[in-house]
Amino acid sequence: MTVYGLALDYSKVITVEPGKRSGKPCIRGLRITVYDILDYLASGMTHEQVLRDFPYLTEEDIQACLAFAADRERRTSFVGGEASIR
Repeated sequence: MTVYGLALDYSKVITVEPGKRSGKPCIRGLRITVYDILDYLASGMTHEQVLRDFPYLTEEDIQACLAFAADRERRTSFVGGEASIR
C-alpha cells in the first residue's frame, strides 16, 4: 500500500496469533484488533481521539490498520449472484 507515494508495510504492525482475539488481526501483538480501530474511526472518532483513548497506539498503527483494510478490500472479489453493496 502506498500513502502519499511512500510504501506502508503494515506487516510489521499487524499481527495474527491464533490464541489471541480468536486469531483476528491485531496491532503489534496487543489485544486491540484492526476491526476495533476501524470501528472507532467509522463511528466518527478522529485519529487524535483514538490515540488519546489508547496512549500505547501510534499514528503509524492507525495508518497500518487502514492500509491493511484497503489491501484486504482490494483482494476481495464478488461471486456472481451476490447482492451488491449499497
